[in-house]
Amino acid sequence: MNHHTDSVVTTARGTVRGLRQDDGTAAFLNIPYAAPPRGAGRFAPPRPHEPWGGVRDATVPGPNAPQSERRLGSVDMSPYFGTGWSRGEDYLTVNVFTPAAANGDLPVMVFVHGGGFVAGSTRSALYDGSAFARDGVVLVTLNYRLGIAGFLDIPGAPANRGLLDVVAALRWVSENIAAFGGDPHNVTLFGQSAGATIVGGVLATREATGLFRRAIVQSGSGLGAFTTEQAARVTKAAAEVLGIEPHVDAFADIPDERLVEAASRLAGIDLRTDTHYDPLIGLSPFSLVLDTQPAQSVAAGLAADIDLLIGTNTEEGNLYLVPVDKYATSTADDVDDTAARSHPHPARLVETYRKARPDASFGELRSAIMGDALFGAGSRALAGAHAAHPESATFAYEFAWRSTALNGELGATHAMELPFVFDLAQLPHLRGAGALLGPDKPPAELATRMHNTWVRFATTGDPGWDPYDTERRATMRIDAEWTQVDDPRNQERRAWV
Repeated sequence: MNHHTDSVVTTARGTVRGLRQDDGTAAFLNIPYAAPPRGAGRFAPPRPHEPWGGVRDATVPGPNAPQSERRLGSVDMSPYFGTGWSRGEDYLTVNVFTPAAANGDLPVMVFVHGGGFVAGSTRSALYDGSAFARDGVVLVTLNYRLGIAGFLDIPGAPANRGLLDVVAALRWVSENIAAFGGDPHNVTLFGQSAGATIVGGVLATREATGLFRRAIVQSGSGLGAFTTEQAARVTKAAAEVLGIEPHVDAFADIPDERLVEAASRLAGIDLRTDTHYDPLIGLSPFSLVLDTQPAQSVAAGLAADIDLLIGTNTEEGNLYLVPVDKYATSTADDVDDTAARSHPHPARLVETYRKARPDASFGELRSAIMGDALFGAGSRALAGAHAAHPESATFAYEFAWRSTALNGELGATHAMELPFVFDLAQLPHLRGAGALLGPDKPPAELATRMHNTWVRFATTGDPGWDPYDTERRATMRIDAEWTQVDDPRNQERRAWV
């Protein structure tokens, strides 16, 4: 970051000094929106932060939520996950990126990072909001509690504490963002992956009503929550790993290091019950915990006044197969197994996908079913639920640009849209044979257009194509060329309904 002068802003809790950049934007890093989650407080609702005297330095990145470092085989995901745990208790913080000369009434965008509910932070290279600030948006990124502290459903503690953190950050934005040049009445909440599933959860949270007016759900799911019965299995396993009773009082004494270590040992719990499949098909033991899925709450009328932009990537599942050498080696049994984890009628599901993709390899079929089980079916359910309420607009996209990473096999996979949304496709770290965007240069216009589309939606509520309704299901397919299609993949979609 090149910077030459300071920017000072006074918030409700105290004054902060940020960095004014050479490009006419300013960045304020590591501003607390809630008190540090310490001891028993890690399992309590977020509380207001103590006021501070003097001027708080907001020029350097702060700590993030306790987490273990994550790797995904042969693809470099460090721009996405960041570099692991940067220690420090005062991590319930926001970063704010704003035009340096901002003086009120700019659209505000609040981003919730992904990382499987166990990883990620505002420190990740992909979440630099300078391009949004350059284009007249006040961009806010936030940290929230992860893993056991954030999402384990513990008797005696409120559920979904990481989601409660996001709502607290939205409340902070509502109270403070005008001081940074933003309009508190034009806030767009957006997130990717676990962050997008959280955004769907916030849509269904009454306490968040009035704190935002638009939402963008990038590769999340409106059907991604665990039931309390499923969550109790994870809690039991976590208590066993830690050698404690499954009650909040016992968890309060365990240091963060042990919670992180225990969380990493919870993979592979079978969460299938008599009535429910595991919505994360075994990939993460953490999710939202709700007995009513967000898509059902939205169908019942919650968030009917919120404009929604929602989409997925064409080959979501590739990220979970290609980098760990499971794509090319997939067999018919693997396809059947993936379908059985995902659907009450697996044979029929596989048959539908084969019919829709007659030339597909086993790897492609397996990836397509995984992608729909994790993101596609739940995104379509949320879009349909929202579109049934005409008070606000629903828009759908499919991101189809294929990365040439890992010999061209990574493709239009999970997380691939993020460099384009944030207009960061030029980052050196994203280029190379094992980097997210691959060795070849992406189309020059793609990041510009996609980023501008997100800005346009946040500003006006219209991304520039036809709304999605339950008849046509108009969807913008985003590639080097942009093409609006009606009801893409309708055979496969119907298989999940």
